[in-house]
Amino acid sequence: MTEYTHIFKGTAFTSKSATEVQILKDYLFFINADGMIDKTIAPEHTDYQQLLTTYQHQNNFHQLSEGQYFLPGFVDLHVHAPQWAQSGTALDIPLYDWLNTYTFPIESKFSDLAFAQEVYEDLVGTLLANGTTTSLYFATVHKEASVLLANICAEKGQRGLVGKVVMDDPEQNPDFYRDANTQTALADTEEFILAVKELAKTTKQGVYPVVTPRFIPSCTDNALKGLGELAAKYDTHIQSHCSESDWEHGYVKERFNKNDAVALHDFGLLGKKSVMAHCNFLSDDDARLFAETGTAIGHCPISNAYFANSVIPIARFHAMGVDIGLGSDVSGGFSPSLFDNARQAVMSSRMLEDGVDTAIAADQRGVPNSRITINEAFYLATAGGGESLSLPIGRLQEHYTWDVQIIDTKIPSAKLPIFDQNEDLRDIFQKMMYLVRPENIREVWVQGNKVHTRV
Repeated sequence: MTEYTHIFKGTAFTSKSATEVQILKDYLFFINADGMIDKTIAPEHTDYQQLLTTYQHQNNFHQLSEGQYFLPGFVDLHVHAPQWAQSGTALDIPLYDWLNTYTFPIESKFSDLAFAQEVYEDLVGTLLANGTTTSLYFATVHKEASVLLANICAEKGQRGLVGKVVMDDPEQNPDFYRDANTQTALADTEEFILAVKELAKTTKQGVYPVVTPRFIPSCTDNALKGLGELAAKYDTHIQSHCSESDWEHGYVKERFNKNDAVALHDFGLLGKKSVMAHCNFLSDDDARLFAETGTAIGHCPISNAYFANSVIPIARFHAMGVDIGLGSDVSGGFSPSLFDNARQAVMSSRMLEDGVDTAIAADQRGVPNSRITINEAFYLATAGGGESLSLPIGRLQEHYTWDVQIIDTKIPSAKLPIFDQNEDLRDIFQKMMYLVRPENIREVWVQGNKVHTRV
């Protein structure tokens, strides 16, 4: 007989498909010692009442209160961890100036491990409090501080995928913040990979090293080639930026006479464990290449509004078979909340479909069939993120991790407008997706362990 570490009873919402949300009303969830959902039992199941009678008075039985619901933990596919220190500033200048005036100076400070610890501990705690159970992180060029971030994820219970950033091109990076040279960049990356793989042996929820060329403009050809080889050697995840803005997209075309996607593929950096942030300027051929290689898009809707010079056609790329998840892009995106980013994803898609220039006739103003629904945005923040990372996360179903946020709709300071005790659960789900604030997130669990409680 299976020993269960936890049994939960309550109503949950999970993605059945990219467009359909499944409602699991009053289900029982049985969590095993590995933190996986061993089985789910619906009220109509023949064993439901017997199992409820058997377990409901045990210490490891958890029943949600009225007005509380389970959502899967969110998966954030793009976080610049050091930039948490500058969040909410300088969002009014172009990307190139923003990087050189604000971002690179702040990232250079992470050679100071005490400063790195203060920022990273605060960031990981903040993301957990916002319901993010898995994060894909860019750290900095500093090997020691990047390992420190992985350690903090391990200690706080978040599933962290962490990359030591590579920026080795002396022509494109400031002298005060870059890898000393290509050889050092690659050696530090390999040592970082080995250190995080060692840490992973004792981390229940998992930590993962990620090969991380910042983006093509920051790296020499030899670094990009070497990073592709390291990713293949150690079977690691890979992340970078791809075709984010007019400036970056244009730079790569001028340097290689090809788009970012093709250049990254030529260096061995596209594959089923690859996540590329932004991707606003992908051509249809680029998108087909992503679909063929299994490369995912980390969609960052708030950040894109500030720095991408465009709205990405998410619906079109998804229809072409590209895996897509959601990213906050702290601090190009000001909010650490994927609730906020899900809302913006819907708004941006509708602006793309409707168009924004009223001088153009309505039937010619926008891009048809571009809108996504809040159901689809929820999918991107959960199951889509899990599929993008090739991990069993983001769904509340058997053989997936017990990564959940417990949402309380009755918190006095953030009460949701639910006045009918028999309100349709689909409407309650929509209200949660549009109105939940951090105060509503009462508990967060990762891999069967409670990692956050709001007092």
